[in-house]
Amino acid sequence: MAARVFFLFTLGYFLSYFYRSANAVLSQDLSEDLGLGPAELGFMTSLFYLAFAAVQLPLGSLLDRFGPRAITPALLLVAASGSLVFALAPSFGVLALGRALIGVGMAAALMGSLKAFSLWFPKNYATVSTLLVGLGATGGLLAATPLALLKEALGWRGVFLLGAGVVVLVALLLRLGVRNTPPGVPWPRGEGGGGLGEVFHNPRLLRVAFLALAFAGGFLALQTLWAGAYAYHLGLSAVPVGNLLLLYSGAAVLGFLVSGYLADRLGTARVLVVAALLFALGLVLLLLKALLPAYLLLGFFGAFNILTLTQARELVPPHLVGRGTTLVNLFGIGGTFLLQWGVGVAVGALGYGWAFGGLLGLLLLALLLYLPLLRSRW
Repeated sequence: MAARVFFLFTLGYFLSYFYRSANAVLSQDLSEDLGLGPAELGFMTSLFYLAFAAVQLPLGSLLDRFGPRAITPALLLVAASGSLVFALAPSFGVLALGRALIGVGMAAALMGSLKAFSLWFPKNYATVSTLLVGLGATGGLLAATPLALLKEALGWRGVFLLGAGVVVLVALLLRLGVRNTPPGVPWPRGEGGGGLGEVFHNPRLLRVAFLALAFAGGFLALQTLWAGAYAYHLGLSAVPVGNLLLLYSGAAVLGFLVSGYLADRLGTARVLVVAALLFALGLVLLLLKALLPAYLLLGFFGAFNILTLTQARELVPPHLVGRGTTLVNLFGIGGTFLLQWGVGVAVGALGYGWAFGGLLGLLLLALLLYLPLLRSRW
């Protein structure tokens, strides 16, 4: 049963990662079919993250009260309806609605998994959670070359129609195939409570949260849209673009898997700073149009942004861990929304050079503000 719980929840997170990444390969088709400019494309794609972030706090209460066996499949059905709306969209407004519904529906894929794993795998929770993120991130691999090939066969609308059916199937498997707790383990009661104001008044936690905004936000804004759109802008066709995104996402999977190991041995703050600097180097190479090394660095070291959640757990007392990590996650997901949209606005007004230069400047500012934590833990 434990293996089935792990597999089915990981499959749900895999779908979440696929959907968040899919528009990078499909950006040219969406722009041509519906007449979207860069700002509209960026805003529409970023709605996944805005909707995702908006439901995080109420989602935590629902998971604590009803459990992931009920909440995760229910929200996956919302995502399936969003995929159907997206596939049939005749206009930008309907397309944006579909994207937002997908974001709401996928919001429980990761948090529901972590809630379930805290009860099913309490002794090796960190290891299992890292494995979840690494394996789930392979959804980004499916949203690269395989998606480009599938899009050529089915069209982008066919891809989302097929995806809606797959999401319904996974929701059904979760509802019927898992339990909230292992046999004999009662459902915990009395979780939650105050404390959100306390985490908002933690200055060290806010420095980590701002780094998450710039680092996680930049990583995901590129992976899920602008890395693909930029490659198209440089004249590449769908399959070469898919290959570059496959490199980005494959490197990210490896980065997710090794980041926790390195942080445990070298210190979270040290590893975060080095990884963020190497991600910044990837942005420089992107500006220089050195695409292969740029996408490799951006994918592998960008994945280390997950350590901002690890550090959040280190900076708050045990009874505030949930709220502390939720706060940092909100900054990371909210940052993805802002940066994905903002890059689109900057590209439309000033071009890719200024847009990517803005991402670089924001990351360096976040690192500068983060340095006191590094010095205190070196």
